[in-house]
Amino acid sequence: MSKVRLKKFMSIRALIPAAIFGLTFAPSSWPQDIQKLPAPGFHHLHLNSTNPDAAIDFYVKNFQSTSRSAWGGMPALKTGKVYVLFTKVNAPPALNPQTAIWHFGWHVTDERASLKRYQENGTKLLPLNTGDGDGFVYVSSDTWPGAGGPGGALGRTRSQIAEAKAQGIQPAGGAGFGYIGGPDGAMIEYQGNMPAERFNHVHMYQEDPLCAQLWYQKHLNAAVDPPPQRTEADCKVARGDERGWPALEKAGMYRVPRAGVVFDDVAVTWYMNQESVPLAPTRGHLADHFALRVTNLDAWITKLQRENVTFLRKIYKLGDARAVMVEGPSREAIELVEVSR
Repeated sequence: MSKVRLKKFMSIRALIPAAIFGLTFAPSSWPQDIQKLPAPGFHHLHLNSTNPDAAIDFYVKNFQSTSRSAWGGMPALKTGKVYVLFTKVNAPPALNPQTAIWHFGWHVTDERASLKRYQENGTKLLPLNTGDGDGFVYVSSDTWPGAGGPGGALGRTRSQIAEAKAQGIQPAGGAGFGYIGGPDGAMIEYQGNMPAERFNHVHMYQEDPLCAQLWYQKHLNAAVDPPPQRTEADCKVARGDERGWPALEKAGMYRVPRAGVVFDDVAVTWYMNQESVPLAPTRGHLADHFALRVTNLDAWITKLQRENVTFLRKIYKLGDARAVMVEGPSREAIELVEVSR
């Protein structure tokens, strides 16, 4: 090798460690307020509705811990420290094609008392198909208990249902989970028996559930328990082959893989996309987006921009607050709202 070529090679070689160091450790050079941003809190779920006032009346009637409120100049349902905000639309909000946001729900203190109240109120009950012919129940614990294993603790596959029949396994009764139909086609889960009634989750679908969990942890500092067992290199996992029941769909649902994160005490959990087509963007659908509460919006904007997260809306006013909107891994809209803790 000539002296000129050797010198050029050594120069390039000398640059490689510096490039790797800069790529790997760049976040440590960020200002302290960006490095140590606390995880956001869950602020609100935002729904589109043809009649927000009537919708709020429905939730107040069916969930005793809720109350009519307002936030950011919009009609709202107050549920503990969480809001459900409403935007009035002239036409029924879209329910299809399926987006990343599937449904949302409450913990209730007494599953059976809640079911009785819904029946007395004339609230629409959504049947859970059992996977046994045309059989259905309104509370999950009225069918065979979950078998665990590949089918997930909440359900049984076709072979596991046959096993339950052969072994004479009986429903456990008591607490479980169920669904009611709400305004504008909303699907609302209620689950008991819990210490207090509260809004407790947004249930979603994701194209790659385990990758989505890493995305939320990396970009939004979301709490994950237990810690993810996979990395970005191996988080893409094929959807499980078997459907499970009970399920809202008669054909059952795919429950493997599943993952999620937590903001405050609100779980944002998901299963794999159930369809063969990509999930649609959430904007304009019934569940338009959900919002997270932060105290230093400028620092979050800097962090997310440096991490090449897609912004759907740059800084805008939301009542007296400032906000931005970003896009999640399956085209879910996520709003960051700057409010005091």
